[in-house]
Amino acid sequence: MLQTFNPKNSDIKIYVGGKLLHRKEAMVSVFDSAVQGGDAVWEGLRVYKSGVLCLERHLNRLEASAHALAFTDIPSKAEVKKAIYQTLEANGMRDEVHIRLTLTRGEKLTSGMDPRLNTKGSCLIVLAEWKPLVYDNSEGIRIITSSQRRNNPQFLDSKIHHNNLLNNILAKIQANVAGVDAAVMLDYNGFVSELNDTNLFMIKDGVVLTPFPDACLHGITRGLVIEICHANNIRLEERNLSITEFYNADEVFASGTMGELTPVKEIDGRKIINRAGKNVLKKIQEHLETFIPKLSEPLLF
Repeated sequence: MLQTFNPKNSDIKIYVGGKLLHRKEAMVSVFDSAVQGGDAVWEGLRVYKSGVLCLERHLNRLEASAHALAFTDIPSKAEVKKAIYQTLEANGMRDEVHIRLTLTRGEKLTSGMDPRLNTKGSCLIVLAEWKPLVYDNSEGIRIITSSQRRNNPQFLDSKIHHNNLLNNILAKIQANVAGVDAAVMLDYNGFVSELNDTNLFMIKDGVVLTPFPDACLHGITRGLVIEICHANNIRLEERNLSITEFYNADEVFASGTMGELTPVKEIDGRKIINRAGKNVLKKIQEHLETFIPKLSEPLLF
């Protein structure tokens, strides 16, 4: 499901380093850390009529990721919020919008890996576009298992939401070659971690199961699903899960800001067959719809 260009985004204004610029002028220096080494952190935000979903949680994760990477001048949450609202207001955006929020370590004095070369401060980028959800949640998606393993804390901790996405991109290339929508990435022990772009859940005999967040991203929507299950007496377990267990699940779904909750209908050519006859995913989706307005921060313009 390849995203397409929306003509409404032809003249959007993008916030870069304190300035709102037309998309044709919005750019960073070739000496910026994001260019030099993928040295940046990011968040994907979704804007609904009720506001920006889970904004505080996203900003907490951005701040934690930047702190883990030893950024020296992390902007306050109030400053980041102001930049987000300025960008949305400048573009007249209030719904059906996706924001790519990026914080780079900033521009270097000269090319090189050493963070001591960064003396000009971090660079905040707010890229807001009109975008539908990335997947058609009524149809479901087809996925394969990738040979590319997901990073874990032994190598590069997935709890740092960093811009170096080559690990995931290589898995996505395999999905593209196979003609499917996404790829399952396993951890170094061979257990399911997540998809290349979203977290993963399965349901078996009415129980919701999801991998431990060891190698996978601690997704915001993943957290909402867990909260929904606990609040509504839906049994949920976090544990190691093999791909074989996913083949034989009654339901499988992905969770993410850009796709909400997306059914998976096929894994490695195996159809997902609901032998239990229960529709637990639909119940969770209905609860999520009520969560969205409650957890959205209203637009301040």
